[in-house]
Amino acid sequence: MFTPSIVPTADHTVYVVEDSFGPKLGRAYRETPSDRCDRETTVRDLLTGQYNDPMRVIAFNTGEGWSRDVSCETAADVLRLADLEGHDLSGSVAEFVDFYTRPERQLTLRLV
Repeated sequence: MFTPSIVPTADHTVYVVEDSFGPKLGRAYRETPSDRCDRETTVRDLLTGQYNDPMRVIAFNTGEGWSRDVSCETAADVLRLADLEGHDLSGSVAEFVDFYTRPERQLTLRLV
C-alpha cells in the first residue's frame, strides 16, 4: 500500500496555523490544502475568521531545511491587511494580533 508523502515536493515555504479547540480537545495544526498554505492565503484566512482560536503560525521550507515561528510577522500582516481593507478585528483573531503586536511592557521598580 502506497501512502503519499505530506512533505511538499516543491521548494516553497509552507505556513501552518496552530489552532486551539479548547481545554478538552486541545491544540492542533490545521489541515490545509497544499495550494492554500502560502503566506498571503494564511493571512487572509486569519483575517476572515477561518480558525477557531489561532495560537501561532509556523513556516517551514523543506528544500532549504528550515522552520521558524512567524506569528509576529503574520499578526502584523493581518493588522496591515485589515487596515488597508477597512476590516475591524474581533474575537480570537483580534486577541492573536494583539498578543503578537503589542509592544513589550516596560516594568518599573520603585526604589525605597
